[in-house]
Amino acid sequence: MLYAAYQNQSDLLSSVQTAARHINQNLQWSNQSQPTLRAMGAALETFSRWRLTHQRPAYGVTSITINQQEVEIVEEEKLVLPFGKLLHFRKADERLASGHPPVLLVAPLSGHFATLLRDTVRTLLLDHDVYVTDWHNARDVSILHGRFGLDDYITYLMNFMEAIGPGAHMVAVCQPCVAALAATALMAEDDNPAQPRTLTLMAGPVDCRINPTKVNQLATEKSIRWFEQNLLSTVPMPHKGFMRRVYPGFLQLAAFMNMNMERHVDSFKKMHELLAEGKVQEAKVIQDFYEEYFAVNDLPAEFYIETVQKVFQSYDLARGELSWFDRKVNTAAIRRTALLTVEGERDDICAVGQTMAAQDICPSVRSFLRAHHVQTGVGHYGVFSGRKWTQQIYPKVRDMIHARSH
Repeated sequence: MLYAAYQNQSDLLSSVQTAARHINQNLQWSNQSQPTLRAMGAALETFSRWRLTHQRPAYGVTSITINQQEVEIVEEEKLVLPFGKLLHFRKADERLASGHPPVLLVAPLSGHFATLLRDTVRTLLLDHDVYVTDWHNARDVSILHGRFGLDDYITYLMNFMEAIGPGAHMVAVCQPCVAALAATALMAEDDNPAQPRTLTLMAGPVDCRINPTKVNQLATEKSIRWFEQNLLSTVPMPHKGFMRRVYPGFLQLAAFMNMNMERHVDSFKKMHELLAEGKVQEAKVIQDFYEEYFAVNDLPAEFYIETVQKVFQSYDLARGELSWFDRKVNTAAIRRTALLTVEGERDDICAVGQTMAAQDICPSVRSFLRAHHVQTGVGHYGVFSGRKWTQQIYPKVRDMIHARSH
């Protein structure tokens, strides 16, 4: 009922917003010289932007600049599975890719699409051969494909690493740090030749008992039964995933926005002001951000519930109790993979110490194969995007990977 009610309201509002956008575009009110007409156009445009979408935006990474030379990037599907695919951002000129080690960038499955990491992809491409876990929207996956839980997520990571082949590295951002660490441990224990040479964990909830944030507190205030009864919904018709149980992306987005609602309202006010003043390019920065932020991705119900329970409530990996199907995950099996953990000083989603905990639960990694970095002056998103990511964090990630690529 929850999802159906949302869909009905969304469809109704969408038609009104589409009409508002068309009126503004056809009459070009936002481009008028008269302040009154520009204000009318700004209001229509701002209203039309406050809407959710459920389609993955384009990465838009079609070229990068290396040594003052523009390099064409070709986006290819390396491996396609029901709940996600392995994307390869290949340099069209293979000569420029020489010496660039392969890296799997593991994106979160937490309400947004992997395109949220496009800046991370673009930066990594400067010195690496980049692959990305591109997770599908669960509402578009038929129930004929069965369930997708945390165990399946870990399996996908191992499948992706094997598809890339031996010698690859893994970089996990936020939520999937637990799954990435588990996959690495399982592959190490099996002496799998595709086990990552380095594992970089960035702003991830390895042990949420350390410096719990508001997000961690919310996860423990309610029982897992409460989450099942109040936050899961069934995908309505006419979507491909009709009858699949999901944690709707619009609920996750609402939860994040409520944490900083005043900031989002101020951003839309600023967008309106800029448009009313005719400052279209300045307003476009805000528009582009929310076009990405409002693109929501539904999570399979079992993956969401198992993540809440095992990662945020019972801390299974940190306690040495995480199992992959019926097999215990042994992080002490990791010996040859170098480990880098990165945290943001002002991270209010995954606090300082939660990611560094990986260092303690990987006792077999020798001291010269491990490193930790706390980036001052950044919050959660600043760990993997923005100026400090590019100038201060990325060089440490790059150096760790290249030191273990020969």
